[in-house]
Amino acid sequence: MTSNTKAALFALTAFGIFASHDVIIKVLGGGYSPVQIVFFSVLFSFPLATLYLLRDATTGTLIPKHPWWMAARTAAAVVTGFCAFYAFSVLPLAQVYAILFAAPLLITILAIPILGEQVHWQRWVAVGVGLTGVLVVLRPGQTDLELGHLAALVSAICGSFASIIVRKIGREERSVVIMLYPMMANCIVMAMLLPLVYEPMPLEDLGKLGVIALFAWTAGRFLIAAYNTGEAVVVAPMQYSQILWASFYGMMFFNETPDVNTIAGSCIIIASGLFIVLRESQKPGSEQPVLRTRSRPETGTTPRISTFLRRDKRWK
Repeated sequence: MTSNTKAALFALTAFGIFASHDVIIKVLGGGYSPVQIVFFSVLFSFPLATLYLLRDATTGTLIPKHPWWMAARTAAAVVTGFCAFYAFSVLPLAQVYAILFAAPLLITILAIPILGEQVHWQRWVAVGVGLTGVLVVLRPGQTDLELGHLAALVSAICGSFASIIVRKIGREERSVVIMLYPMMANCIVMAMLLPLVYEPMPLEDLGKLGVIALFAWTAGRFLIAAYNTGEAVVVAPMQYSQILWASFYGMMFFNETPDVNTIAGSCIIIASGLFIVLRESQKPGSEQPVLRTRSRPETGTTPRISTFLRRDKRWK
């Protein structure tokens, strides 16, 4: 078995676990506010995050070298987490994934003002086609757009913004700083809002929140193994396998059947995203904002994968 084949299998496993993680969020979202789910998810993630922190041997303090960029990233991550959890709670899984899959398109756009990247006309065409796919999924004017659709869009935009900031400052900031600030901010903000929405939780539901944290940690480990084993151009497209898991889980647990628009729009978005990934694989590292942003949307609820990949010289 080649290294790229192993990497693809690791990545498929990772994104399968991530999809299961999102199913539990949707189940809990039927009875609890996203504020409560995010708060306990972060709280239960801290012991697992400590395992990452123990590996950070770099010297320095917890004071960021780029405080304004870090503040912007932290705020974006908090918004992303809340909006993503809300969207998963109220929308069909396949629709949420289809909208979140617009992240490579958004990262390509944001790389221009933030990273100073030059985007050639081929990638602009891919971005335009991909955003058309988002409109196909949303069907403005043909169907009632819900708050969940807006939440998914905001999550995709803010998650892409948070990720591209890491691409900008990641070489200079410590991994622990990049990871810890969004998690702490999420914990503090959601704790302040929690009294407004809190519902008593039986032990069974607390256990589900613990499983969310465990799944995120386990999937993260598989994703790290994938990127450390094979090429990014092989691993990155594996994220689109989540649409298959979403369709399967949606039909099995929530009586959700993806409609024609969701399927067609997803195909358009995925095709444009794959084109961008393949184009970037042919460019030098400084022109790879998508390939070098190697996590799910930044939610600030679990340790970020990319910060720990930077220890491997191949990813610097």
